[in-house]
Amino acid sequence: MKYYIFLFIGMLLVSCSNEPEPIVYGSDNCSYCKMTIVSKAHSAQMVTKKGKQIKYDAIECMVQDNLQNYETSEIAVMLVANYEEPGTMLPVEEASFVIDKKITSPMGANLAAINKDGNREEYSEAYTWNELKKHFLKEDPQNLK
Repeated sequence: MKYYIFLFIGMLLVSCSNEPEPIVYGSDNCSYCKMTIVSKAHSAQMVTKKGKQIKYDAIECMVQDNLQNYETSEIAVMLVANYEEPGTMLPVEEASFVIDKKITSPMGANLAAINKDGNREEYSEAYTWNELKKHFLKEDPQNLK
């Protein structure tokens, strides 16, 4: 009987983890637009404090979903693909978000993330996470909750 109690408690603790799960490229779908996630240079993900894994094919999908459906207090982890090192993820606090016509992101916003210490001058526009959300709100004021 004790074995089952410990097993149940162990499963409960594991199921509520705030650690991000790896994105399975070519298999996982975007939680916002439902497209298959294929680009290691543009993907993003959030994990809620309750442990819900939310994966995106593009940073712009995460921005839109965040603005429309989540409060900052609900989010434990927010990661974005490093455009300069595809396949590696950056916390949004360590990223600069660049918009430039030479970037072809999956949803057409010409948006990518680079390390905030990276070469921002190479791109037309660069934002912090909070500045990026404000930029999207200006583009589409209907995103307000």
